[in-house]
Amino acid sequence: MREVSFIKQNKEKWLSFEKAIFNNDFENPDDLADQYIHVVNDLAYAQTYYPKSKVVTYLNQLAAKAFQKIYKTKREDTSRIVSFWKTEVPLICYQFRKFIYIAFIIFFVFTSIGVISAANDGEFVRSILGDAYVNMSLENIAAGDPVAVYKSGSNWGSFIGITKNNLKVGIIAFILGVFLGVGTLYIMFKNCIMLGSFQYFFYEKNVFWESVRGIWIHGAMEIFAIVIEAAAGLILGASILFPGTHSRYTSFKQGAKTGVKILISTFPFTFAAGFLEGFITRYSNIMPHWLSVLIILSTLSLISYYYLIYPFKVQKQITQITSTPTLAH
Repeated sequence: MREVSFIKQNKEKWLSFEKAIFNNDFENPDDLADQYIHVVNDLAYAQTYYPKSKVVTYLNQLAAKAFQKIYKTKREDTSRIVSFWKTEVPLICYQFRKFIYIAFIIFFVFTSIGVISAANDGEFVRSILGDAYVNMSLENIAAGDPVAVYKSGSNWGSFIGITKNNLKVGIIAFILGVFLGVGTLYIMFKNCIMLGSFQYFFYEKNVFWESVRGIWIHGAMEIFAIVIEAAAGLILGASILFPGTHSRYTSFKQGAKTGVKILISTFPFTFAAGFLEGFITRYSNIMPHWLSVLIILSTLSLISYYYLIYPFKVQKQITQITSTPTLAH
């Protein structure tokens, strides 16, 4: 069968199935499983006769989404919460990985702008961070503790206040994605410029390493999570700008659901970052250097693995399942 005829023959079935998956429009799990088998059969056929076609990619993604739905509805699943972080979020991150990569590129570009601006304008740091904060930091540097600001207040008070603020930033970064992604870019620009100029300030004062030990113990997960939340905002914006084969409203609903899931997935990391900042960072100047580095690398590795590596492993497992030979088409 020619590829055009194959697509024409099955297109309505695939689109109907895709719509049903997103809207949970199945009377029972058996209906979902039956249609899943048909899609897997179509995928196997397409892989055999049109291996380089875009239809293979589309059917593979559709089969993965269906598998995800089936996985969630299986009675033997240990819990909905476990499956959410173990399977659902990684699959979403794999499907929308380009948005995560774009968010990181934007992060590095905006942060670099902050560094370059601070390096070429002596008053730039004060204009971004404010005179009061800069003067306080200068006093802390003179006193031999550049990041003393992180040691003020109680452990629990710092933890709660910091976590609340970070959650607020992440949620706003996502919600403002509704303005075609521009709002998300604004939040990223504002925070990245601040980060870049902030780090250059300590570099200029010859206390860069001390600042790294004090900031990135909690900052590795905190900032990484904000970038992921920004990616969720970009997905929301793209769902409005590029609805594809769906109506703009349907595409927006799908983008919102996807973005909210990614946003929620960052919350444990944000809480962990808040805990580190409230309870661990304040001891950065007295702990051994190797311990500081270990904490920074461990937290960065953990969140990097979850969002950048683990999704490929989950997708590979599902691809192996969906690629298993089934009934002939």
